[in-house]
Amino acid sequence: MTPDSAAAPVVHPGSFLTLHYRLAGPGGDIINTFGGKPATLSLGAGELSPAVEERLLGLAEGTHTHFELPAGAAFGERNPEMQQWVARGLLAKLGDPDEKYSVGDVVQFPTPDGTGSYAGAVIALKDTAVQFDFNHPLAGQPVTFEVQLIGVL
Repeated sequence: MTPDSAAAPVVHPGSFLTLHYRLAGPGGDIINTFGGKPATLSLGAGELSPAVEERLLGLAEGTHTHFELPAGAAFGERNPEMQQWVARGLLAKLGDPDEKYSVGDVVQFPTPDGTGSYAGAVIALKDTAVQFDFNHPLAGQPVTFEVQLIGVL
């Protein structure tokens, strides 16, 4: 047995990870699995932003660290074209016709192919339409990422 064979596994592209992580912006936590069930994910599957995944590469199993990403690095800059009005008639067809919307609500929408979903946050209301922001909540903001790598396969 060589000394390297006893070393903890390290994160590579395509690694399967079990981890606790905390993703936070200036306003506080967006996701925090510490104190709960750890997350499992496959690196490169799009579950984390590429900038965050890049920071995980080379870390050894058992590592507990955090890093700061400057504004826009983790989730890109805010895109004003990602703020769109959606007619209340369409919202009624997609979901509950009696749904009441308030600024700050996060609403799940089905993808066009019906196999997934994406979220939009309500930012404005009119009688005939609701304006949603489909940008990631941390787009254009600095991000703190804390990670504890429990397992690396």
